[in-house]
Amino acid sequence: MHALSRLFYKYRRIAKMLRLFLMISGPGIIVMVADNDAGGITTYTATGAKYGYGLIWFLVLLGPVAYYIQEMTVRLGAVTKRGHAEAIFDGFGPFWGWFSFLDLVVTDWLTLITEFIGMTAALQIFGFPPWVTVLIVCTVMGIMIIRGRYWTWEKLAIFFCALNLIYVPAAFLVHPSINDILKEGLIPHFPGGMTGELLFFLMANIGTTIAPWMIFFQQSSVVDKGLQEKDIPWGKLDTAVGSVFTILVAVFCVVVTGTLLRGMQVDSAAQAATILMDQSRYLGTLLAIGLFNAGFLGAICISLASSWAFGEVFGWAHSLNNKIREAPWFYAFYFALILTAGGVVLIPGAPLIQITLFAQVIATTLLSATLIFLLLLLNDESIMGKYRNTLWQNIVNVTIVGGIIVLSTLYSINVLFPSLFS
Repeated sequence: MHALSRLFYKYRRIAKMLRLFLMISGPGIIVMVADNDAGGITTYTATGAKYGYGLIWFLVLLGPVAYYIQEMTVRLGAVTKRGHAEAIFDGFGPFWGWFSFLDLVVTDWLTLITEFIGMTAALQIFGFPPWVTVLIVCTVMGIMIIRGRYWTWEKLAIFFCALNLIYVPAAFLVHPSINDILKEGLIPHFPGGMTGELLFFLMANIGTTIAPWMIFFQQSSVVDKGLQEKDIPWGKLDTAVGSVFTILVAVFCVVVTGTLLRGMQVDSAAQAATILMDQSRYLGTLLAIGLFNAGFLGAICISLASSWAFGEVFGWAHSLNNKIREAPWFYAFYFALILTAGGVVLIPGAPLIQITLFAQVIATTLLSATLIFLLLLLNDESIMGKYRNTLWQNIVNVTIVGGIIVLSTLYSINVLFPSLFS
């Protein structure tokens, strides 16, 4: 009887902890899974087709990297109750505040274009013209945001996060060789040597796994949701779970194309889905649906990250809990952002494939400045108190920032002197 009583109370404790986690979770899972957006899926698809399983080890390493970066936003948001743009303005003054904001808007707008590129390309496979896709997407995104409640938006976003896992069963359908994945994918190496092309792919994969918008989005999301300092451990767990999901999807996507399309010139995920339609209509359909969902999930998060930052910078109401009449500029900026990004996709002859990969590399290049601001804020005891970075956290994060700066510099050198890495 005593053993049953202990088991019952243990069950109740676990159930209570699970309910608490489900209440607090959301920002971390959403930002991490949304990171596998249309540009990300295209990058993973092209990576698998070009190098097979050869860069899976690199993607696996990016999981902890993404976690260490994003968990800092949880602490900063819960402690300061401010979004990232507002925190930079307060901590470093107007010059760096405007620099950071404009950095975000440029990268977000470019990345948002890639989301519409992915969504229109995915639905074209099923016969939908691009203008119809843009109209439907903008309408649905508008409906989601004008509901006037953060919790409503978050529940819908979690639903689309679940759909992002469609690449997991797709990978099992191609029956990959587990032995080849372990042998080729998990042993660190650079397929073909460190060439300019490989460097570009490394940069693109970093840019789609860690992006400036993610930092701004998660911190503002933590604030809008109302997380407190006592919720920080749960927020970090939420982020850790999300980082596992994002790398899982990335690896399985590479497995699919690395198994079926290795050695082929694949420029986009939509092209890969079309090619796979000939081999398996079911598999091609899964990839097309996954691409559309990835683009939509990325679009709803990236546009919101910029809109939150816009409201923070100008001191205007900027919460999803505000009605349109309470935060008119917040909603106006949001709609302007998605309509102009969607409009670019409809321009005849626009270099859409180049924009997709270029946006990932630009995001990586500008990421260094965003990470430096984040590190400085997390080391300011007057702001963070007992939640400031520990010595170990600083060692890890400084190493991450240094690695990104080195890769960005190497890429810039490669652009100026293309024969150097040949």
